[in-house]
Amino acid sequence: MANILIIDDSPTDIRVFTMQLEKAGHQVSSANSAEEGIEKVKQDMPDMVIMDVIMPGMNGFQATRMLNRDPATKDVPILIITTKSMETDRVWGLRQGARDFMTKPVSEKELLARIEKLLAA
Repeated sequence: MANILIIDDSPTDIRVFTMQLEKAGHQVSSANSAEEGIEKVKQDMPDMVIMDVIMPGMNGFQATRMLNRDPATKDVPILIITTKSMETDRVWGLRQGARDFMTKPVSEKELLARIEKLLAA
């Protein structure tokens, strides 16, 4: 299956997403900050990234924009998963280069369906 990097400052969210993704056969790694996540994307070139928005330091919107503007990482699809539920947040996330946007909490079935869709694109 796919190599997926989770960028989220919540150990609980990382643990839940990791369990769901590994159960579906994916390899999962994680980063606890946007800055660490950007470095891991550049080093490991995962098949896709799951990005939180609200993190200390750089937020997920900024990290998504940086990854999308870098020629080396612009083709790595980013799925933003956040508690920010306003339509303006979704639109802004997609404008920064995310390929999809979900609001927490997410169902395992919906998460896996969205990931499958992004990986097939």
